[in-house]
Amino acid sequence: MACGGGGGCCCSSAGRLNADNARFLLLAVLIVLYMLCGAAVFSAIELPTERQAKERWEERLENFTQRHNLSRAELRHFLREYEEATVAGIRVDDIRPRWDFTGAFYFVGTVVSTIGFGMTTPATVGGKVFLIFYGLIGCAGTILFFNLFLERLITVIAYVMKSCHERQLRRKGVLPHDGRRGSGTSEADSLAGWKPSVYYVMLILCVASLIISCCASAMYTPIEGWSYFDSLYFCFVAFSTIGFGDLVSSQNTQYESQGLYRFGNFVFILMGVCCIYSLFNVISIVIKQSINWILKKLDCRCCHRCQRKLFRSRRNVVMPGNMRSRRNISIETDIVNESDTDGRRLSGEMISMKDFLASNKVSLAIMQKQLSETANGYPRQMSTNSKQNGFSGGVGALAIMNNRLAETSVDR
Repeated sequence: MACGGGGGCCCSSAGRLNADNARFLLLAVLIVLYMLCGAAVFSAIELPTERQAKERWEERLENFTQRHNLSRAELRHFLREYEEATVAGIRVDDIRPRWDFTGAFYFVGTVVSTIGFGMTTPATVGGKVFLIFYGLIGCAGTILFFNLFLERLITVIAYVMKSCHERQLRRKGVLPHDGRRGSGTSEADSLAGWKPSVYYVMLILCVASLIISCCASAMYTPIEGWSYFDSLYFCFVAFSTIGFGDLVSSQNTQYESQGLYRFGNFVFILMGVCCIYSLFNVISIVIKQSINWILKKLDCRCCHRCQRKLFRSRRNVVMPGNMRSRRNISIETDIVNESDTDGRRLSGEMISMKDFLASNKVSLAIMQKQLSETANGYPRQMSTNSKQNGFSGGVGALAIMNNRLAETSVDR
């Protein structure tokens, strides 16, 4: 079975597909293991506290029923009614209405940002139906906004880091100090294909997210009455769009400088969500690099093992043509298996030029394709550097980062 001129493309595509499948399976296994470990840790930490709280509640419930001569069933029925009222937004303490215009605006902000605190939810059928269509469009538009924000943020970071890189090269004397571009080969050698390291970008985003969280916590602590640690906890839960709803800002009836506080709350949540969203995408690139490194190490070990087996099997033995499948064949040449010259080639005999060309036609086709692409000026040389930096590939926000980093790597 021969692929002809396009065999190299088919085999390389199959190889990439197998690599993507291996990467996907490894990532799925790691995520499952990560979840199992997290479940074990949280269960060990939180389960004793939950049991103690349940025991205290049962004791208080028993004392209350005996003191007021109430049946346990009647009291539990009353508490269930209170839970239903809590879902509708009723609380024991005096708080502002959940569904006035300000509260509704805060609610739709948590919807379109996918935070979903859960302290306010629609109770009517009409509200639930409207939420489905409203969230469908709103969430899609907000994700588009986050992607565009990520694109511009990466542009700014890459621009600043490249300027700093050029300044360092000028201090070392590699670049001219007059600022003229294209004046020598040193600039082309030092800046061709340059782009910021993914780890530097991750560090910058971590610092920016930490600064925003600390500033927001300094605002929430005195106004909401939370501890500073609880404020930091709320910032991460809100900015990462996890949104548990155990702590929710701007829920009291009155605040000092209420309008200014609500505006600051909106700005901090918007900036925090954008920065954490960008940080998550950069961390996902680092995870992808780690997975590629693990697969490479596993592949190298398998290759060494196969080569040792092949060496032991071929030592002092003339292998027939049907044993060719035991060789370590590359993806580009694994389809050339049915040549009638295999036995002679493996045994070290001379072969004719016709047999040589027939057995290596796929490699020659690939070489011809590479020469043609080089003559036509594509693919871009930058793609190699992008793979080395870990910004290659990706879907959605990752693709946006790749394209933006590729554009910023070109000389301005």
